[in-house]
Amino acid sequence: MNELLRPVYLEEKLEQVRGDGHQDYRSKSLPTWCPGCGYFSMAEGFTFALNRLGIDCKDAVVVSGIGCASRFPFFVSTYGFHTLHGRTLPVATGVKLANDALTVVAIGGDGDAFAIGGGHIPHAARRNVDLTYLVFDNGIYGLTKGQTSPTSALGFKTSTTPYENADEPLNPLMLLLAYRASWVGQAYAGRQHHLADMIVEAIAHRGFSYLNILSPCVTFDKTDMTYANLDVQVRDLPDDHDSSDLMAAMAEASQGDAPPLGVLYNVDRPTLTDVMDETARRSKETVS
Repeated sequence: MNELLRPVYLEEKLEQVRGDGHQDYRSKSLPTWCPGCGYFSMAEGFTFALNRLGIDCKDAVVVSGIGCASRFPFFVSTYGFHTLHGRTLPVATGVKLANDALTVVAIGGDGDAFAIGGGHIPHAARRNVDLTYLVFDNGIYGLTKGQTSPTSALGFKTSTTPYENADEPLNPLMLLLAYRASWVGQAYAGRQHHLADMIVEAIAHRGFSYLNILSPCVTFDKTDMTYANLDVQVRDLPDDHDSSDLMAAMAEASQGDAPPLGVLYNVDRPTLTDVMDETARRSKETVS
């Protein structure tokens, strides 16, 4: 029988899912997001990434703030810290400095990251803290029932902007590039396999890695950042894109009407832990 025409049997699919190992990273708590939410793709991509990288659950910590994304630590079997609104990065930084051997992943939404938490991002980026920040960008406050967020489009109508949003939306990619994060990428929840691969690359990077994940809010956004719209808007980065070129990355990131998918920027430089270790070494030499 032609393999392409071969029927897919549930029993075989279940056996495949159990056999590849990534379900070992899921907790017994089932996700409580709305059906169709892009966050399901991110949960699957995250567990896939830990499995691909061979990171043991006891060696990983997920830190979240407040919002739909904040529930993430409950759904995975790593260590988790559900912290205050917008304070994800300071807590994640503290975890990493306390135990540099841990794989630390911070989780947030566009509101948690760029409204109340926006002041922490430049410092985590410039210090090059060795952690990964996954931001689920759906352009709306979903948990509190659909208010305008820092990344909401101009003209977007919500309960807080009934006469249309007049505030220019933030461009997360441009911000992170300006803050000199050492790894900046973007993925889309509607391309699950690419999303999973991008999470793998982000976690594998040594330094501060930021992955912006475009994710439709199927409950409160029926007009702007929908699957139907994003499916035709997103594009792959050009094959000849140089991820070490900051200006090239900014040029791609500035095209908000055609969101680029892939690694925009990737450079190696000392992490905060490297700098602190060197400071400790030099101080010992001075004392001796």
